Amino acid sequence: MISFQVNDMTCGHCVSSITKAVKALDSGATVQVDLSTHLVKIETTEADAVELSEAIKEAGYAPVAVEDSAVAPVAASASARKGCCCG
Repeated sequence: MISFQVNDMTCGHCVSSITKAVKALDSGATVQVDLSTHLVKIETTEADAVELSEAIKEAGYAPVAVEDSAVAPVAASASARKGCCCG
């Protein structure tokens, strides 16, 4: 499982955009998202962490790779988007 902290993911639209970006790269991937902790976990069938990170960046987000054992809720950083990406 590959995990990313995506602090600028703020709403369902963000979740959908990230999921679509991952699925475009690896159609067999399983994507689990916890919006409250800004955590995206991906069980990949084809892509590696670097490719997944690039796909999420291309979708407009700032993923930070995290070790599964180090995953803990993290408050959104000051540079994270304020409010919802939808306006």
